[in-house]
Amino acid sequence: MNDLAVIQRKIYEIRGQRVILDRDLAALYGVETRVLNQAVRRNMDRFPEDFMFQLTLEEWQTMSSQIVITSASKRPHSALPYAFTEHGVVMLASLLRSDIAVTMSIQITRAFVAMRQTIATLASTETKIELLNEKVEKLNLYIEEVLRDQNDINEETSMQLQLINESLAELQAKPKPKPRRRIGFASEEE
Repeated sequence: MNDLAVIQRKIYEIRGQRVILDRDLAALYGVETRVLNQAVRRNMDRFPEDFMFQLTLEEWQTMSSQIVITSASKRPHSALPYAFTEHGVVMLASLLRSDIAVTMSIQITRAFVAMRQTIATLASTETKIELLNEKVEKLNLYIEEVLRDQNDINEETSMQLQLINESLAELQAKPKPKPRRRIGFASEEE
């Protein structure tokens, strides 16, 4: 599995934003989570709400139950994790100033961009599928209408054929008139 795929698996959607948790960033940057969070606390003015936010206890419990997080039980409830958006990841890399942080920041940014592109492609595909579904539905309605018309024609033709058959049957059932004697002069040939 490539680096982007590994990073993308660490990106979660929380509060309608795609984020990476502090523990995952610490692992990617090669530092301890407490060191990372200490750098953040010292520079809180660099991390507005759209760069980083701290999870609530309820959000953390929900995440812990939905995904396997071995460190969730070890982490004290008072130390709720921070969630970093793409902008927060870049800002954090500038604080840590290590070569690993810079390299990983580039990789993480690429992972966020790749996810956005994938989501945009999926949205485009969904739109195309909806348009195709509409066209198929219209085509189905048209085919049903044509078949109804065909059935109407077939019923009319069937009724006309039935009337012709009945008329022929009546004509056949009538006794043939007896041949009449010819009026006029009889010729010798007769």
